Amino acid sequence: MVEIREVRGSGRFERIGAHSHIKGLGLKGLKAELIADGMVGQTEAREAAGIIVSMIKDGKMAGRAVLLAGPPGTGKTAIAIAIAKELGEDVPFVMIAGSEIYSEEKKKTEILMSAMRKSIGVRIHELRKIYEGEVKSLDIKMTRNPYNPYMQIPESARVTLRTKNETKTFEVGQSVAMQLINQGISEGDIIMIDAETGRVTRLGRSAEREKTYDIEAERIIPVPSGPILKEKEFVYTVTLNDLDEMTARRSGSTLLSLFFGGREEKEIDPEIREQVDEMVKEWVEQGKAEILPGVLFIDEASLLDLEAFSFLTRAMESELAPIIILATNRGITKIRGTDYISPMGMPLDFLDRLLIIRTRPYSREEVMEILKIRAKAEGVELTKEALNKLADIAVESSLRFASLLVTPAAVNAREEGRKEVRIEDIERVRKLFSDIKEASEFLRKYEEKFIKAA
Repeated sequence: MVEIREVRGSGRFERIGAHSHIKGLGLKGLKAELIADGMVGQTEAREAAGIIVSMIKDGKMAGRAVLLAGPPGTGKTAIAIAIAKELGEDVPFVMIAGSEIYSEEKKKTEILMSAMRKSIGVRIHELRKIYEGEVKSLDIKMTRNPYNPYMQIPESARVTLRTKNETKTFEVGQSVAMQLINQGISEGDIIMIDAETGRVTRLGRSAEREKTYDIEAERIIPVPSGPILKEKEFVYTVTLNDLDEMTARRSGSTLLSLFFGGREEKEIDPEIREQVDEMVKEWVEQGKAEILPGVLFIDEASLLDLEAFSFLTRAMESELAPIIILATNRGITKIRGTDYISPMGMPLDFLDRLLIIRTRPYSREEVMEILKIRAKAEGVELTKEALNKLADIAVESSLRFASLLVTPAAVNAREEGRKEVRIEDIERVRKLFSDIKEASEFLRKYEEKFIKAA
């Protein structure tokens, strides 16, 4: 007898990210609530982001981009993620750092272009003729393999399909018969056969079978209704970058692509991208597809150079462009690779095209609410005293440092046999881990003992 035992717990992989608790901007209309959707404070910045979302939905963000400017740890990335959440589940969200564009294998502009096209989704609607129904009977005709007379291969098959309204018998060729065998199709299965390609898809087992089980490993679905041959709409979402790669792979005819399925070029030809753009525009005009402008979030935007800023200036004014959101924590500084000093290290003509959203430091009350949300997201129970101590650390050092101490404190509490984190747990891990200020003092104290760079 097969042993079946209950598995306790969720049994699934779960990773708590730094911004997993963000569900949206937390707006009521265009007014921000103090605490909502995982967001705390930054009401002006969130309300400005809400207006951006409305502009995007109305299709009035062409030629514009957004810059989130503020000190470190003031929620710039959280606001960018919240904007993407407000736009919808299917909307692509791509996040890169300004330093990622520098590579020896690809040009900076190619990396930026790929990131932009990953940020633009295409929802494709396709009507296809299919045969769908329950397999009532299946008879596969076998024949000898022409290359091995001792082996048999399927020659054709006769399959009877039924729905709640009709029953029909079909003769299918060798390729369909082979798929029926490979997928283990038998009577009682509900299948779908593409009328154009002959592709067979097993949907599940019929709910009207004679024998059923309390525990079933297979998917049980009802017998379809209506005619067996019908038109069915399939909806799937891809990105422009996916279409670029598929088109490039299809057009590649080198020996490398023939033998290994790859392409010699490390970059996609601009002509291929133009071809994809024309194809997508045609689909949109025919009503077969719709464009989903997503979000390209560039963190550490001050690390971009003049060439990258010039490229973004031209790219964001194109017809097919995502919503570009940049973030920086720099003040008045040099533009990378030049001696020009500019606000946030960006050219003035580029800044002039941006809608700038400012983020300010959090108050102590807001810090406490954020720490509560983070502790809840990580499944940690904090006493009131422990929460106050973490808030003190956040004010003295930084909110990020205080957030990082939540889980180590929970580990210490668990080792002591407690479920909730107390103030002594916070104090212990505070002594064990250093913040930036303490680490800097440590380096200065033992500077002579460290290995110096050449």
